[in-house]
Amino acid sequence: MSTGTTKRQPLLKYWTTRYLLTLLIGLLLIGVLTTFWLRRNTAQRHLASLKALAAAAAERVVGPGGGLQIGPSLTGEIERGRRLLGLGAELSLFIVNPENRIVYSTPDRPPLALLERITIPSYVDEGFQLLNLGPQARFHILKQTIKVKEREIGAVYLIYPHRPLNTNPEEVDFLFFMLGSLAVLGWGVIYLLTRHLAKPIQKVAAAARQIVEGDLRPTLDPEVRETELYELIRAFNDMTARLRHLEALRTELLAGVTHELKTPVAAISGLLQAVRDRVVTGPEAREFLALAVEETTRLQRMVEDLLAFNAFAAGELRIEKTLCPLHALVREIAAQWRRGQATGQVNIEVRPLPTATDPAVATDPLRLRQILYNLFNNAQQALAVEGKTEGLIEVTFDETGEEIRINVTDNGPGIPPTEQAFIFERFFRGKAKTGRVRGMGLGLPFSKMIAQALGGDLYLKATSAHGTTFTLVLRKHS
Repeated sequence: MSTGTTKRQPLLKYWTTRYLLTLLIGLLLIGVLTTFWLRRNTAQRHLASLKALAAAAAERVVGPGGGLQIGPSLTGEIERGRRLLGLGAELSLFIVNPENRIVYSTPDRPPLALLERITIPSYVDEGFQLLNLGPQARFHILKQTIKVKEREIGAVYLIYPHRPLNTNPEEVDFLFFMLGSLAVLGWGVIYLLTRHLAKPIQKVAAAARQIVEGDLRPTLDPEVRETELYELIRAFNDMTARLRHLEALRTELLAGVTHELKTPVAAISGLLQAVRDRVVTGPEAREFLALAVEETTRLQRMVEDLLAFNAFAAGELRIEKTLCPLHALVREIAAQWRRGQATGQVNIEVRPLPTATDPAVATDPLRLRQILYNLFNNAQQALAVEGKTEGLIEVTFDETGEEIRINVTDNGPGIPPTEQAFIFERFFRGKAKTGRVRGMGLGLPFSKMIAQALGGDLYLKATSAHGTTFTLVLRKHS
């Protein structure tokens, strides 16, 4: 996949820009919705104020005898009520008698064209009308009937321009001030947080570039508060430590493989030259030839192990599962391995300990034999390194609902704690075996790969100075 056209940006710029854009869009939507709500709320509040003023005026003009009585203080009281309720100076109020003639108006008599367009029914006690006389002439008209003991003696009409009713500049200014402040505050917060987040990531990226260039020394400080960043830095430090170990292992591997292959070649060459040059003759020559054949067999086995491991790692070796009785198969494999041991080596007794039943498992007998042979050989080599002449390998079984575990336990010296994490690494060989036991360090890694290919796993269950247990996990046949 080509990435040449992808324009990349620093983390700080990328996230702060997108967050700011998202924040502005969100605040814009909030501003539109809030403005609509404010206008609607303002309209309802002004309408309530108009109703309150109309009701107060209707109550004020009722005389002692139950008729209309317009007092000289009415205009002042209406003006005080208008200011108290926050109504604008554009407000007009007029009062009509039962014959629908205007008996009072303030501040001026409404235009006749406006009066003729009022359509609030006479039988409605409280009515409201939005009157549209043109683009710039829209009015709200409110009617409040004046009654005395259910008898109508007149009506109060309030006229208020539409624009002031729906506009409150102070509230809108405050809204946009708050939205602008939130935008600046939000951008500042995300900028600071993103910069704090970007710094350790930049350090990890810089250290990773050093590793790509071949410098395996970078180690980052994991003292950060964020769990994810801490896990990232710790994993990076673990990776660099492991890479350093693997690099040292690779150097040792090159020397070790060279030595392991060179030793039998040199031995074969020396033995054959001695026979060719007649340094030895007769029975001794035949013995030298037998030793050469033995060394050739060992060399061939090491090369075959290396080729088989590489082929399996590349997925070129097939797994052919068949239904097998597990206990009988393991006993047969143990007996075959025991018969194949040369005389004079460590005497090891393999004792499979079966459970009450012999479950059938779907596995590849050949691959299972390879795994168990490797485990048996490792146990034998560990005992040989310690100089022991007797040993014991026990094979036990555990069953669960889905799995069968084969435990291979020896009474050898155990695996040192410093080596336990690397026993399944390719070409790794413990210090006790180096120089004393020939091999490529592929037995356990190869066995683990085979176990996983069979649908199970192989792991180190326990190890101590009294012995080691490896567990092979196999899936039950379903």
